[in-house]
Amino acid sequence: MKVLVIVGPTGVGKSEVAIELAKKYNGEIISGDSVQVYKELNIGSAKVSKAKQTEVVHHLIDVYDLEENYDVSIFQTEARRLIADIASRNKLPIIVGGTGLYIAAVLKNYIFQEETVDHKLQAYLESLSNEELYAELLELDEASALKLHVNNRPRLIRALTIAKSNDQLKSDIVAKQRDELLYDAKIIMLSMERSLLYERINNRVLAMDELGLEAELKAIYAKYDNPFAFRGMTGIGYKEWKPYFYEGASKESVLQEIQKRSRNYAKRQYTWFNNQFDANVVDILEDGFKEKLEVSIEKWLLEKE
Repeated sequence: MKVLVIVGPTGVGKSEVAIELAKKYNGEIISGDSVQVYKELNIGSAKVSKAKQTEVVHHLIDVYDLEENYDVSIFQTEARRLIADIASRNKLPIIVGGTGLYIAAVLKNYIFQEETVDHKLQAYLESLSNEELYAELLELDEASALKLHVNNRPRLIRALTIAKSNDQLKSDIVAKQRDELLYDAKIIMLSMERSLLYERINNRVLAMDELGLEAELKAIYAKYDNPFAFRGMTGIGYKEWKPYFYEGASKESVLQEIQKRSRNYAKRQYTWFNNQFDANVVDILEDGFKEKLEVSIEKWLLEKE
């Protein structure tokens, strides 16, 4: 089953390219973004406009209420269902996004276990220092511990939760996962010169401000008692506003923090996609890049699966 995948760092222009390709190749877009799935998170998530969404069918945008939980395992299930449905109608599934783990979870054999929250266990783990967490994990699941830094507290707690709650260790689950792709996927990573991308990111944050990002956050803050506890609000563009509401930070400092974190995130995205996928890297500033890209896609579409 053929799946076109458009990835790349934040701000590089994935959505625009994907819409053009969807129009040309009879495709439907599956958003691989962990924040755009929420109805109320529009400006800060750089969500595709309603007008653009009418040009091409988009999936997994504006699907969940802010209070609802949405994670990578849910995305994996929903995206795979959508891929099968789109392909069954003789259309091209196109996954677009910059949330690397989400993309990889769909394309590769990532295994997620259903879990029940053990509040007593979570309270115990939270009471431990990073060094104590690491020591326990080293004893229970040495293979996982050796892959983690002692200061990576969230992942230490995650690995210990699995080790203490399930029959399998995290390292056992990882060992069962295959790295090969489950689909005949054409993975395209959009890129551009780093300093120009950073300038583009900075300008995009300022454009979000002009579009009313502050007002968007004020409406959310007024509506919910503790909005920053929601998963969607942990995304860049939203979590930086917490000091604004609770500590009196200025809007200017918030915008600067969003710019900085967005630039750092773009750098991490480059590293992730380069390590995870054998992608066709396309410089969007290169003359004739669209024509070269289309030639590559058309050749792939003609190949037998």
